[in-house]
Amino acid sequence: MTPSTSTPAPQPPAPLTGDLAQRSVNTIRFLAADAVQQANSGHPGLPMGMADAAFVLWTQFLRHNPADPGWWNRDRFVLSGGHGSMLLYALLHLSGYDLPLDEIQRFRQWGSKTPGHPEWGHTPGVETTTGPLGQGAGNSVGMALAERLLAARYNRPGQPIIDHFTYAIVTDGDLMEGVTAEAASLAGHLRLGKLIWLYDDNEISIDGPTRITFSEDRARRFRAYGWKTIKVDGHDREAIAKAIRKAQKQNDAPTLILCRTTIGYGAPTKQGTAHVHGEPLGETELAAAKRNLGWPPEARFFIPEDVLFFFRQAQGRGAAWQTDWQTRLAAYAGAHPAAAAQLQRVMAGELPEGWEAALPVYGPDVKKATRATSGETLNAIAAALPELIGGSADLTPSNKTDIKGEADVKTGDFSGRYLRFGVREHAMGAILNGMALHGGIIPYGGTFFVFSDYMRPSVRLAALMGLRVIYVWTHDSIGVGEDGPTHQPVEHLAALRAIPNLAVARPADGNETAQAWKLALARRHGPTALVLTRQNLPTLTTPAQAEGVQRGGYILHEPEGGPQVALV
Repeated sequence: MTPSTSTPAPQPPAPLTGDLAQRSVNTIRFLAADAVQQANSGHPGLPMGMADAAFVLWTQFLRHNPADPGWWNRDRFVLSGGHGSMLLYALLHLSGYDLPLDEIQRFRQWGSKTPGHPEWGHTPGVETTTGPLGQGAGNSVGMALAERLLAARYNRPGQPIIDHFTYAIVTDGDLMEGVTAEAASLAGHLRLGKLIWLYDDNEISIDGPTRITFSEDRARRFRAYGWKTIKVDGHDREAIAKAIRKAQKQNDAPTLILCRTTIGYGAPTKQGTAHVHGEPLGETELAAAKRNLGWPPEARFFIPEDVLFFFRQAQGRGAAWQTDWQTRLAAYAGAHPAAAAQLQRVMAGELPEGWEAALPVYGPDVKKATRATSGETLNAIAAALPELIGGSADLTPSNKTDIKGEADVKTGDFSGRYLRFGVREHAMGAILNGMALHGGIIPYGGTFFVFSDYMRPSVRLAALMGLRVIYVWTHDSIGVGEDGPTHQPVEHLAALRAIPNLAVARPADGNETAQAWKLALARRHGPTALVLTRQNLPTLTTPAQAEGVQRGGYILHEPEGGPQVALV
């Protein structure tokens, strides 16, 4: 196990309590409430309720640089409850990201950088696209896992080049979702000790109090997963800070901080009710909330100068952190030039020169299932592509997804290369997305093609974000035979081909399979599905012909005398 050497971020001079801190928290609250009111659409409850916890995390602990949102060693922050997007947008604007106030004022408007749910690649500082509940939670597990995998490969004694925390705000809805249960279970099993979730425990859902549907003891549930749990008053900033500091020291388990909050905090008649979850406060209630918290009732998008100055100290802290890290990176490169060069390459998402030479070729007499030739291709290229890391949802012998001679990733030991996801297809999809978002890894995951349905929400988000994720889906169509109709995926191909930006490759032989892997690895801005057979197939193509896979279709045989008809 690579021990954590992270040190908590130095605290800025302002205290967690007192007038400045309170007005800073209220600035977050009312930027969110004003934006939702102006848009006449959105969710003010989460931002108003979690403003205290978010303030503590972002001003006291989160290591980030607003001037360089892509800095490798930044802490990752995921707002899994993406409906509360104005919380994130307020924090980004106040911290000095390239998100001016007029974008806050254009919340949920066409063409703005502040869509209703956060979108990766669209808004600076957004780490992942969230909205479908549970996906961000799974992504955060993938990010934390990627950090540990890269640290195990590239860190050297006294030189922790990859060394950061992953934080997420999760909601009641997130914790109800099955994908979160799967992801949390795996995170606990692997002992991902640099993963910290702040749970917005406000006991309210759209339908009303959560007690009508959600009554288990969440703390005991997560302890059963192998997590550490801490309960705090979600409006006690000093208690929240103490909990985060304790979680940062927990190297051998992820931590769930249960923040007991009041949804819509400050709204005199709507706080603590479902009415504040997903609709504007209304002019009367908004003004009353401002008066209730000592805020100018008529002011819109009001940011006190000293509050903005306080938040913008993140720019100086971030620049200092990154400069210090760059100095350490230069020293690392001097001592370990080959490792540093490889790390630079994989973090840039570039493939090594000439890797394609490792692709296998198949002669005319070869008759094999494409799942078998896929496994052979994976093993042939693995040595040239150390960033290619993945696994299977408990179907390794069937999917042929293992890399011979490589160790498994094990509990507390991330030096291996093969991930055993267990029967957790949905979490596997979300975790693969998180790994791709982190950078430095090209993730792949395998299961039966029929179970791609269990992954579909994550696949759709991978396509929406344009992530390089590879799906190895075997046992295609009625060729599965005696397994019966429950395991014969006959409608899945059409459904997946309907997802924009998802490349679906269904190779007909070994040469096409090898070229399909080449296609998947070359696609830097979208996921690829490899749909593979259990039954043996004859070799129909030459390697030269199969290169046409890169174009999506190609001519097998030219007609004599040229074409007679062209259909468009």
